[in-house]
Amino acid sequence: MPRFAANLSWMYTEHPFLDRFEAAARDGFNAVEFLFPYEHDVQAIAAALRRHGLSLVLFNAPPGDWAAGDRGTASVPGREAEFRAGIVLALQHATALACPRVHVMSGCLSASPTAHAPVLLENLHWACAQAADAGVELLIEPINRRDMPGYFLERQAEAHAIVNTVGAANLKVQMDLYHCQITEGDVATRLREHLATGRVGHLQMAGVPERREPDDGELNYPYLFALIDSLGFEGHVGCEYRPRAGTSEGLAWLRRERARSNDAGASPR
Repeated sequence: MPRFAANLSWMYTEHPFLDRFEAAARDGFNAVEFLFPYEHDVQAIAAALRRHGLSLVLFNAPPGDWAAGDRGTASVPGREAEFRAGIVLALQHATALACPRVHVMSGCLSASPTAHAPVLLENLHWACAQAADAGVELLIEPINRRDMPGYFLERQAEAHAIVNTVGAANLKVQMDLYHCQITEGDVATRLREHLATGRVGHLQMAGVPERREPDDGELNYPYLFALIDSLGFEGHVGCEYRPRAGTSEGLAWLRRERARSNDAGASPR
């Protein structure tokens, strides 16, 4: 069974943020992720993780002004100083929370893609050097433009080309199967292609098209989960979906995966 991480920005929103850690642990999750830690006391988050025996596996670097429409600054010309200050802050939080990876959002187009591309490469070169000193892996993620219009990075091959160009051992791709299906489709083939490179550091998933539980929608997730296992992916699969009703009530899919894993004689992870 894949190693699932509950995304506490999307799941358990029926609870206050710091109570979501207990709710996730009660449902059997060993790992969590969330979008941003910066509005909360970092020591309170660390204490919640310790208290409930959870590992934090991912959060995002500061995205700029989210309320104003920013979705990252890594590729945005003229905002290099803001991006670098955000990376410093993110790495401080990653160290305090023992989080091994940080998602760096590329941002939305404010000029031509040809103006954004060199900014992204230069920023990633700099950020990867800072992150290496902190022992942190950075991730870039292709995001569909239906949900995030104008986002710079949209396709898996584009992300892998950037990772290859930067050439840093601690830069990898965050492959979200929800975004991949909407933009490209043929998800199983893309998993086979990209997991084989060793450059995918984290997976995420949700049902398509409504971004609900993975047992809702057009993707056959039991097949994809078995494929992920067969390909030997050792990272986590983030559950970045919007529950139909209560989060715990919507975890029938996870109970089925655990039962399948037990029937197959595998150790649940």
